[in-house]
Amino acid sequence: MSEAIRRIIGAYVKLGNRNALEDMRGHRHRLATKLKASHGTIDLTSSIKLFEEEIAFIEEGIAKLDAPPPTWAAALDLVFPPRAA
Repeated sequence: MSEAIRRIIGAYVKLGNRNALEDMRGHRHRLATKLKASHGTIDLTSSIKLFEEEIAFIEEGIAKLDAPPPTWAAALDLVFPPRAA
């Protein structure tokens, strides 16, 4: 997957733009479906694999948006882990 796609997805996640991520995922699903349905002399497996990798990365981004926002207490635990009793 290209670095450009990773950055675009990362930017959409930072901005909380779920619609853009869902649109990207749907577009790639349609492209992958069309490539899987086409029968010809050209081997399209690498292109299909690329779209599937991008779809998985987009779904990871959507999952990040679904996660609850971190709390101050959780952030402090990362910086100052609680001591074992």
